[in-house]
Amino acid sequence: MPGTAYVLFHHVMGECNGVRGVWGYVRGGMGGLSNAIAGAAKERGAEIRVNAAVAQIIVKNGEAVGVALADGTEFRAKKVISGIDANMTFQRLMDPKLLPAEFAEAVRNIDYASGSAKINLALSEVPDFTCLPGNKPGPQHHGTIHLCPTREYIERAFDCAKYGHISDNPIIEATIPSSLDNTVAPAGMHVMSMFTQYFPNVLAKDAGSLEDNKKRYAERCIDIMTEYAPNFRKSVLNYQVLPPQDIEERFGLTGGNIMQGTMSLSSLSFMRPVPGYADYRTPIRGLYMCGAATHPGGGVMGACGYNAAREILKD
Repeated sequence: MPGTAYVLFHHVMGECNGVRGVWGYVRGGMGGLSNAIAGAAKERGAEIRVNAAVAQIIVKNGEAVGVALADGTEFRAKKVISGIDANMTFQRLMDPKLLPAEFAEAVRNIDYASGSAKINLALSEVPDFTCLPGNKPGPQHHGTIHLCPTREYIERAFDCAKYGHISDNPIIEATIPSSLDNTVAPAGMHVMSMFTQYFPNVLAKDAGSLEDNKKRYAERCIDIMTEYAPNFRKSVLNYQVLPPQDIEERFGLTGGNIMQGTMSLSSLSFMRPVPGYADYRTPIRGLYMCGAATHPGGGVMGACGYNAAREILKD
């Protein structure tokens, strides 16, 4: 569709180990990256508190002076830096009346619609693809596996979501980290991560319950993979489905949008998160944003935080 090509460019403009346009696996799972960043911060004297839900950003006289936790604990600080999206930061954690009306309206208009569902699967063996046989890990299992044979197939998958229904034939992008990393699954077993579309973040009234849709959607994705690898269904030991609704509830991403807001041309560069505030500063003095809601957007690259840190140090 017009304006969507940038998202493809965004995904291939990066590099891993000096090779452009490729993806990398984190040994031990993605949590290893978070732990590495946390370890570096602790070495510099940072204190990290987990399982501590923030209830409010404390604002005094137009300046952020700290945060209050759900249990009533308050932390005071010279700077408050938010890695969550603009809706959570400005609509959930503070009174929008503290913000300039134009800014608050722009935040309310950010598009968080999402159609992406994550399916994590535990497998007894890797897929034995008809086109590239072999039920032992090989090159065909190391990269990203895309199941979306034509552009018409993609368009038809999206047609369902336009009207609030899960796709009859979802698009599947799958990876098998255990094909290269033996630390993420028991010996001889494997894990697969499916990034799939489309599972609308708002289901139509006649679509049925969320749980029923999750079950039907996951089973359909398994069926599709089995069309290409006949051993797949019997290899599935268990699976977990995370549609946008669960991603929002579990990770605090509005609409389940993993990019913290649409990556369309109207929401990029100097317009991200909203026009006039693309420098990581906000209308509240001492409050900064550093996550995917800011330029250059989503992706595991650290650019948003790096850019934000530079501006905070300037101030």
